[in-house]
Formats: sequence, structure tokens, C-alpha cells
Amino acid sequence: MKRAAKWLGGMTLGLVVLVLALVAHTWYFKPIKLDWFYARVFAAYAIDSPEMLSSMRILPGWLDFYSKKLDDASPAHSAKQLAQLKQDLAVLESYSTEGLDAEGKLSYDTLRFFLKSQVEGEPFIDHGFPVNQMMGVQSMQPQFMTDVHQVTDKGEAEAYIARLNLFPAKFGQVVEAIRLSESKGIVPPKFTVDKVLAEMKAVVAAPVKENVLVTNMRDKLAKVNGLSDADRSALLARTEKAVQEAVYPAYGKLIDAFTALQAKATANNGAWSLPNGEAYYAWAVRSHTTSDMTPQQVHELGLAEVARVGAEMDAILKGEGLSEGSIGKRVQILASRPEQQYPNTDEGKKAMLAQYQAILDEVNKGLGPVFDVRPKLGVEVQAVPVASQATAPGAYYMQGSFDGSRPGVFYANMRAPGETPKFAMRTLAYHEGIPGHHFQIAIQQEMTGVPFFRKIIPFTAYHEGWALYAERLAAEQGFQKTPLDNLGRLRDEMMRATRLVVDTGIHYKRWTREQATDYMMNTTGMAEGDVTAEIERYFVIPGQALAYKVGMLKILALREQAKKELGDKFDLKQFHNEVLVHGALPMTLLEGVVNDWVAKRKAA
Repeated sequence: MKRAAKWLGGMTLGLVVLVLALVAHTWYFKPIKLDWFYARVFAAYAIDSPEMLSSMRILPGWLDFYSKKLDDASPAHSAKQLAQLKQDLAVLESYSTEGLDAEGKLSYDTLRFFLKSQVEGEPFIDHGFPVNQMMGVQSMQPQFMTDVHQVTDKGEAEAYIARLNLFPAKFGQVVEAIRLSESKGIVPPKFTVDKVLAEMKAVVAAPVKENVLVTNMRDKLAKVNGLSDADRSALLARTEKAVQEAVYPAYGKLIDAFTALQAKATANNGAWSLPNGEAYYAWAVRSHTTSDMTPQQVHELGLAEVARVGAEMDAILKGEGLSEGSIGKRVQILASRPEQQYPNTDEGKKAMLAQYQAILDEVNKGLGPVFDVRPKLGVEVQAVPVASQATAPGAYYMQGSFDGSRPGVFYANMRAPGETPKFAMRTLAYHEGIPGHHFQIAIQQEMTGVPFFRKIIPFTAYHEGWALYAERLAAEQGFQKTPLDNLGRLRDEMMRATRLVVDTGIHYKRWTREQATDYMMNTTGMAEGDVTAEIERYFVIPGQALAYKVGMLKILALREQAKKELGDKFDLKQFHNEVLVHGALPMTLLEGVVNDWVAKRKAA
């Protein structure tokens, strides 16, 4: 008996050693299986990003090693990540793709495309502006704390406070990155520096008790069951102390860095003015559109689309009795009519948010004829946080958590409700919510039978192209109720067409901010505040705005080609399945997926 027990113990120990050796080999060397490599790539990236783990909520509570940490934003960490990407690409390409099924080949090609694009951007690793009027730690770090970091018990409240005390380290890393870029001649536009400074000074000017990080903690603590009043008071007091002694000083250092930048940020120029700027912008165009288009080709496409969409808008405007002046001026006349605006009051803002939700509820109930794959996760409409309203876009989407505890959120900017006329609301809701971003991203999160990276990998042309396609699809299905509703859709499509012109105009043709603003005002009819925010956005994220129209046109082209080839065998539901159920893809790979589907339908 003793001999058997010893033998069994030896076998068990041997198995444990073997498993540990296999795990070590998989982590440090080329994994035996390609799927194991995929798992390692995602695991390494996730472990390196505690904020992403908090957002996704995919790990069990007992495995919480991250909720008291923040992401590393230092230049050294960025260089380390790039080195890892290069190593991962080399390992991936060392695997043979023979024997992979269609989905396996798609996983391989998707990751390879993504890694290659990132590695090709190595010469421009410092060209971005990590703090700008659109995003950065000054706005996104507080929003992460308020919208993502959950407080459902005392431990999560302790983690919230721990993260607040890490603001000085995180902000310090960002300051280091800003100074490194500055040393290389990479300085943000003047308006960016001025606006970010004003934004940050407003944050620290507010009393600590009124800071959103404090009021948010107060509201979250009020909903925690089983917490004593004494514990609530103590945790709130510690939160106030952390904001006073850690958060505000962190903002102070960033304010000092931006104050010093003011002497150098004396112009508002595009990417062309940066070191190796033309090559940087050409890469940005390829990266965001997942195509081989050149800036000149994109510019010409934009001019053609502006003319086409403008002709459709002109017909509706003439039907409304408006035939004189530019498209933009006539749309503004319609948008300024009292019946098209919600009042800039608390009641008006609540009514506007309620109407957005009603639009989403309506379209969600009526999509059965064109979709048989639907997301399980819900979506809510909320106002953009007040602190970010001045420089935030008109709307944006934040994805929900993987465990279903946090829904997707369609954020609508309430800085001035009249900036979005009522006839434009439907299109905005379809783009950000259903069947746009929420629909597509939630379906991607819920994919099964694929490597986890496929559930989160981002491709701007696909994500934004689908959302713009969704606007058109909703109109095709009769959800745009009136000619003016359709004008709202066309106005937003015109904005995306105009982006092709002004983004390349700014970064390739050296347009001034004023030139770009005037062009967009004349073509779109958007409110001046929205146009200003849009143009300034393009300055700080070169190429990103091109993805919408390029992606949409590709999806439409694939649909029309499939219709032409399949005839009576074409099924719109099945087409949407092929576009959605594989997750985000580069446009070239999406084309291959649709072509394979067409070939199978033909043969059936």
C-alpha cells in the first residue's frame, strides 16, 4: 500500500512539474499550439492593462490583482509594448497555416494584419498627442473612475481610493511622454494647449467636495448594501483626502507642463508640420482605413461624395422652400427653427435624452426583418459628463462589460441641446446605439469559438464603417419618418464625406484651421460649435475621421456586389451575419469573408 501511495505521489508530482514546465514554455518560448500563442498574446496584454481588465470584468473576483492599479503611460512602457508587438509578429509568422479551417485562417490573418500595422508605425511612436481637447488623462482618467470602476462593496471602495492616490504617478508618466515628444519637435497645436489648460484649471478650481470623483464615490457608496454609516463617512473622507492631496497636485504638474508648452505651441498646423510628417500621415491613412489608399485618393473620393450627397440634400431643401445659398446655410436655417430645438434647460435636456431612448427602443423592436443575430447586452442613453461637454463630440459610445454588469452607453452631449436639431437625432441614435456601435460591438463581445483577441481587436474602418452603414440601413427600413429626418441622415453622411476632404486638406494639403472650418460649415449645415469641435478633433487624431466613409462605402460595395452575383439567392439577414459574426476585421479580410459566402451561396 505504501509503495502504491509513493508511486501515485510521484506520478502526481511528475504531472505537476510537467504542467508547470508546459506553462513556462508557453509563456516564455514559442507555444506548441497556435491557439496557445493567441491566448498568451491576449493574456500578456491584459495583465499589462489593469484598466482594461476593470472595463471588461472577465476575471472572477478572487483573481483581482488589478483593481488597485492604473495603466503605465510612460515612454519606456510604450517602447516595451512595441518591442513585444514586433516579437509577437515574428512568432506568429513562424507558424504554418496549413490545416487551418476558414475561421482559423481568419484569426491568423486578422492578428497578423493588426500587428504589422502597429509595427509599421514604429517611426511615429511619439507623434501622437497623449493629452488633447478630445482625450487624455485629464478627462479620461476621471471618467474611467466614475463610469468603469464599480463600487459594490467596501473592498472596491478601497480600490477606488487606491487608484486616486496613483494619479500623480500616472500623470507624471504622461508629462514625461509630452516632454519626450517636445524634445523631438512634436508639439500640439496652439488651440489644443489653450483648451486643455482651461479644462484642467477649471477642475482644480472647484472645491474638493464638488469634484466629480468625490460626488461619484458618494453616490456609489449610498447604493452599497450592508455598509455602516461610519464606514461610508470614513471612505468618503478618505476619497476627499486623496483628491486634495493626490489628484489635484497631479493636475497641477500637468498644468505646469502645458503652461511651459504655450511658448512653443504658436501655430495650428497639421501632421505635415511634424518631423517626417508626410510619411506619418500616409501611415495614419493606411492604418485607419485598413486600405492602401493615398491621401490624394482619399481627397478626391471625398470631393466626389460631397457632390453626390449634396445633390440629394439640395432636393429635400428645395422641397422645404429653401433654394438659395449653400447647402450648409440652408440646413442651418432649418436647424434653427424653434420646433427643431429642445430648450437649453434641465427639462429640455431630460426630454431630449428620453427621446433618444425612445428612438432606440423603437428601432430595436423593428429590426427582425434584417437581423437574426442580436446582442444580449442592453444599451442606455446618458449625458456626456459636464466637465467634458465643452470639447467632447456631439455623441459617443462606451461599450459594456463582458459579464453583463454594465450596459453599453450612448453618451449624448447636452452642452447646448439646440446644436443637434430634432431631425438629426434619429441618425445619431442609430449610429451610436442600434443598429450601430452598440449592436456591432456587443455582438463581437459575445462571439464564441474564437480566440479572445477577436472579441476586442479594433479596426476603425470596420467599427465606424458599420455605424455609418447602420444609419443608411435604418433609413432603408423606414425608420426615418419624414423628409427632414432623411435630411438629418444626409447631413451626417455629408459630414463623413466632408471629413475625407478636410482631414486630407489639413494634414496633406496644408489647409489652415479656418479653411477647414469654412468648408465644413458650407457643406454640412452643422452648428458652428459642432464644426469647431470636429475640425479640432481632426488636428489631433490624423486619419481617424477618414475611416467612417471609407468603411461604409466598402460595406455597401460588398452588399451590392453580392446582390448582383446572387440575385434571388441574396439574403440581407445572412449578409449582415457575415459582416457581424466574425467581429472587427480589416476591410480586405471582410471582402474575403463576403466573397467566400457568395461562392457558397452560388454553389448551394
